[in-house]
Amino acid sequence: MRVWKQLAFGAAILLAGSAVVVRFVPGADATLAGIGIPQSMIDAVAGPAAAGGGAEQAGGGQGRGGPVAPLVVLSSAQTAVVNDRLNAIGSGEAIQSVVVMPQSTGTIDVIHIKSGDHVAKGQVLARLDDDEQIIARDQAQVALKSALEKSQLYQNIKSTVSRMDVFDAEIAEESARLELQTAEFNLKRRDIVAPIDGIVGIVAVNIGDNVTTQTDVVTIDDRSEILVDFWAPERFTNQIVPGMPIEATAVARPGEVYTGVVESVDNRIDPASRTLRIRARIPNENDELRAGMSFSVSVKFSGESFPAVDPLSVQWDAVGSYVWRIKDGKAEKVRVRIIQRNPDAVLVKADIAEGDHIVTEGLLRLRDGLVVRTAGHPETAPHEPAGTTS
Repeated sequence: MRVWKQLAFGAAILLAGSAVVVRFVPGADATLAGIGIPQSMIDAVAGPAAAGGGAEQAGGGQGRGGPVAPLVVLSSAQTAVVNDRLNAIGSGEAIQSVVVMPQSTGTIDVIHIKSGDHVAKGQVLARLDDDEQIIARDQAQVALKSALEKSQLYQNIKSTVSRMDVFDAEIAEESARLELQTAEFNLKRRDIVAPIDGIVGIVAVNIGDNVTTQTDVVTIDDRSEILVDFWAPERFTNQIVPGMPIEATAVARPGEVYTGVVESVDNRIDPASRTLRIRARIPNENDELRAGMSFSVSVKFSGESFPAVDPLSVQWDAVGSYVWRIKDGKAEKVRVRIIQRNPDAVLVKADIAEGDHIVTEGLLRLRDGLVVRTAGHPETAPHEPAGTTS
């Protein structure tokens, strides 16, 4: 075979292959242009292929007015919101919780409470043995009485005693008063009292137990409100502020939603988890919640709005992702950047408005500026040229 015949045969194969690629591969025209093939050649092979494909899709060859435009199916672009809600798991604790310990060392003599009792601040919970302290108080009272009598006597006979003796008697009286106050204070410390209002937990000691100032006697919780600590991703750092409303569901009480507010926000991001600690406060008037419960916390935000298109409409080529938009009856390629994939929609960042007509079926034969026919959207159908008949 002569060389010119081989070249002609190769050119014919290249032309036919290009026509097939342009016809059946989305975005092939941009790929061919990128590798150096002239646009005029691409248009030459794409035009007949697109027209022929449109005729085949229409099922009737060619009409009287020229090639029949390809038939496509459309859906309307919607608007969806992302980052509008934070869901997290948190742990609850009482708004105040105190572990009560004795202020002195001794033996438990009396216990006045049991688990579940409501106590008030200052109420005596238990008492240590206090015989020694009672004796010390009585001795201090006797010493004070003696000092008072001596001081009064010296006051009455100032003229017969020196001023130093009177002064010493007054000092002895003040010392005796201080000794009595100390004895009464030590006796008072034998009482184990409630430091806050709240509900008593399990009493950890029994009568006769020898305790020290490090012994845990009982835990008291003020659970009129519950604090819930949870962690938020750092992207929500500037959106969560104290006072924001929250909703919480206790794992132990499914189906019941409790409302509260953000109590406080930590001042730094945890470098290991890249999260921010948040504390919320939930009222507990009916005493249904307990410290230590696990909560599912939800916080709502304004979020960000993005166009949402049908998943079938998103296509890819060598440049990236795109969709076909039908405007004035013609196809228009719109580049998109995918933000979030959902089962029923894909959120994208693109120049797409709500209500725009996006192609979901019949995508393979489309190219920029191609006139199309639409199924179910007659308002987007192209206008027939003047003088043609159907």
